[in-house]
Amino acid sequence: MNISPRILLLLIALGISPAKATPWPLEQRTPFNAIEQQSKALMLTPLDRAQSPWKLCVLVPHLKDAYWIGINYGLATQAKKLGVSFEMFEAGGYPNHDRQQTQLAHCLRGEFDAVLLGAVTPHLLKGLPGELNKPVLALVNKLDDPRVGTHIGVNWYQMGSLIGNAIKSQFTSEASLALLAGPESVGGTDLVEQGIGQSISGSKLSIGAIRHADNNRHLQREQLQQLLESSRPDAIVGSAVAIEVAVNQFGQSPPSYPIVLGASYFSPAIARALQRSKIVAACDDKVVLQGMVAVELAVRQLQGESAFGDIGPAIVVRTVDNSDAAALTDSLPPAEFYPVYRFNP
Repeated sequence: MNISPRILLLLIALGISPAKATPWPLEQRTPFNAIEQQSKALMLTPLDRAQSPWKLCVLVPHLKDAYWIGINYGLATQAKKLGVSFEMFEAGGYPNHDRQQTQLAHCLRGEFDAVLLGAVTPHLLKGLPGELNKPVLALVNKLDDPRVGTHIGVNWYQMGSLIGNAIKSQFTSEASLALLAGPESVGGTDLVEQGIGQSISGSKLSIGAIRHADNNRHLQREQLQQLLESSRPDAIVGSAVAIEVAVNQFGQSPPSYPIVLGASYFSPAIARALQRSKIVAACDDKVVLQGMVAVELAVRQLQGESAFGDIGPAIVVRTVDNSDAAALTDSLPPAEFYPVYRFNP
């Protein structure tokens, strides 16, 4: 592409790169919002700039762990590139339905052009009758509402299935698996458990215990201690927070027999544990890319494109062999990043 020096200087002044953006490798999944889905590879070339300085309202369950902080980094990265702004509100945890309802009402009444909703429950929109007055896109967590036609994220049933397959491959004789899951019946917890159960059905590995707690280090440490007092699991699969706690605990006070560890999602501490061979596998759903895609698709819908259905990165099963820093730029925010609650370009 030949660009005159005058136009090139203008583009640079506007913060627009004259080079064509690198396409994002994504997946389109069908049927929409189904538990088991078929995936089709999709390459999406991101926009260079938004047509207007759109303002987005972002709601998330919490910013307690690296997962949602990674989403936040992706949101800020793409908002800066496109020249749009956002405000982010956190509910403080999955039990806080009323707080998120209040935040959503603020988003819908306020001077926002679209809402990115990381819902604490898939039924959050149930009490809102009629048409929504602006686009609402589901962020990470599903929304069961016919008015929402875009879900940016991955299939958590598949996340469970993939980590289950990775753990069962470690055993050739009868073995017991314990699950240290996140809060019960919210987020992707139930779907991860279903996926794990499906993947190990008929194998040498069977689920001996399931424990639920919020993704809080103190609560997960309590669950781990109670688990080890009452049972003798050969493997433990849990949230990133739970497995981070287990790695730290076992480093200080190793169990009397080897326990195989696997994480259902990813974090910086999980990456370090993989590189040190403290755990065998973790699912990576590229949260930074998810955040970037969310801003991109909100802008595209505001600019007249149709809803995008179920869309997001392909899940990668990380092991010691593919968890080096160069492979994780779409997965983890920089170490020095702090959450951004309000962004104005």
